[in-house]
Amino acid sequence: MKKSTLFSTILGGILFAALQIGSAQAQATRTWVSGVGDDANPCSRTAPCKTFAGAISKTAGGGEINVLDPGGFGGVTIGKSLTISSIFEAGVLVSGTNAIIVAAGVADTVVLEGLDIEGLGTGLNGVNFISGALLVIERCKIHKFATNGVLANSNTAGARTVINRSLILSNGTQNLANSGGVTVNNGNVANINDTLIQNNLNYGVQANAGGTAAFLRSIATPLGITGAGSLVSIGPSNFFATGTPNQPVINFQ
Repeated sequence: MKKSTLFSTILGGILFAALQIGSAQAQATRTWVSGVGDDANPCSRTAPCKTFAGAISKTAGGGEINVLDPGGFGGVTIGKSLTISSIFEAGVLVSGTNAIIVAAGVADTVVLEGLDIEGLGTGLNGVNFISGALLVIERCKIHKFATNGVLANSNTAGARTVINRSLILSNGTQNLANSGGVTVNNGNVANINDTLIQNNLNYGVQANAGGTAAFLRSIATPLGITGAGSLVSIGPSNFFATGTPNQPVINFQ
């Protein structure tokens, strides 16, 4: 009986250690997706996944999902610090839903780089920032969403969205109130740099409920302010136009 008990204890310890190692190896700091990948794969460089949703569960917090080749990689909900990066045509095509939801932790940073985010006229929001400290949108094209291209509405105090070198076009397709290219709510701050925001119904950029949008070397039309929101021009080379139902209440440099 003693030998049996000792054997069971040793075996249990080995199994526990194996499970711990397996759990640690389940998530990698860098994973990969490919247009010809498979979500059953481990998302490694040589065995990539097919979708961002498939890769995110295998990517550790603070890690990065890289795109190996052109393809459509689907919508995703991001709940941790994460970078999704592509130098190829990386499509996120959705209909009737949000394309990318950022619902991260209070100290988390999410980076989206090189994505082509398409709503087909019926997708809700291109990027819906619900929670998290910092969202960076770099070299992305966001177009044809029914509500907003980008909704900066994080419930994290001091949350910031940085939109850099991007195209935000033809959003707000349902012409709903408080919709358009970029909407900044809830005390959030959006820094919009070297970005073109055009042909969005209702608003190009609007700041609501204490939100602030600050522009540098960007083109955005039209603009709107409600509920103690503010729009700020940082330096020259910005172009703005206002129109119904927008309020031309800010003097831009």
